[in-house]
Amino acid sequence: MKFHVNRDVFSEAVSFVVKLLPQRNPQPILAGVLIEASEDGLSLAAFDYEASARTTIEATVDEPGTILVHGRLLSEIASRLPNAPIQIEVGEDDGIVLTCGSARFTLASMPVQEYPAIPEVSGESGLVPAEDFATAIAQVAFAASRDDVTPVLTGVQLEVAGTQLSLVATDRYRVALRDVDWDGGGVAGDESTTALVPARTLTEVGKTFAHSGDIQVAFSGSGDREIIAFTAGNKTVTSLLIKGNFPPVRRLFPEQTDHYAVVNTAELAEAVRRVALVLDRSAPLRFTFTPDGVSMDASGTEQARATESVDATLNGDDVTLGLNPQYLLEALGAVKSEFARITFTSSDNANKLSPVLITPQTSGTPESFKYLLQPNLLLR
Repeated sequence: MKFHVNRDVFSEAVSFVVKLLPQRNPQPILAGVLIEASEDGLSLAAFDYEASARTTIEATVDEPGTILVHGRLLSEIASRLPNAPIQIEVGEDDGIVLTCGSARFTLASMPVQEYPAIPEVSGESGLVPAEDFATAIAQVAFAASRDDVTPVLTGVQLEVAGTQLSLVATDRYRVALRDVDWDGGGVAGDESTTALVPARTLTEVGKTFAHSGDIQVAFSGSGDREIIAFTAGNKTVTSLLIKGNFPPVRRLFPEQTDHYAVVNTAELAEAVRRVALVLDRSAPLRFTFTPDGVSMDASGTEQARATESVDATLNGDDVTLGLNPQYLLEALGAVKSEFARITFTSSDNANKLSPVLITPQTSGTPESFKYLLQPNLLLR
């Protein structure tokens, strides 16, 4: 095998396919990148049995063939090569020889025959606007659990119904939900389709395809090998779906009530960051909502204390409650609007520990982002 390829194009392609691979893989063969050279150009792919990435790029192929080489090492080398075309060929001892300008690398090849087959997806599919989808992922994925003890909570549930795609995530203490437009094709209709995708994989999809126009989303497979594929341009990412029943968290979202506060999103976030500096880890921050605004009060074990208040408009009775400051900050960062509405879902004060609903404060349009946060018990 022998081919010539543009350095920047090749470096970007290798970086893309290795991005989803785990830093440490128990099977060394899965650390490889599969490169296939043909008259159509180059195909690069990586797969670890759970997620795969594949892309095709243009190249001048002198001798077709297939090689498997350590992915992260190749990515690091390609990103540091001089500004010149790359030539890659198989050496006399079956090693891989990479030449770029005056730089020359010899890399060990890996056995192609031992590499697993890259998943192919041919199931029902639809289109979603890439920018909206990437924003939705960023607004939801952080609410997924990072604890592998409960795998179903480490994923983001994708729910397709008619012309709408919903993304939902929860870690038991909060729920994030965002809706985006969906151009259905074979998936649209009365029946809904769901897919529980690992949050880590979906986050990388959002970052990679954020500016790709439209993303084709396809569902395929059955049983223990159900997969989902995301394709934009010459790039495709597949992911094995998480098996299990995602909790029915939609029913937790209340109907909108008239008991709420409206506050400047950035001002509240900055105040929370400052006041929370004195808090012990995982301790809740006390919030008091009144017609005069919202005040924050925090005390730490080092006899440190902080208070601050910001302007807010309150509709309804005064409320005092405790909230996890980091969870609140993540919600405020996802609101994406100048003002946020914090709705109190109980007619009583926060003594019942009823969740608060955080949404963008907009006029005239339904909210596509909702964040439900469970308050913490205040000990004082």
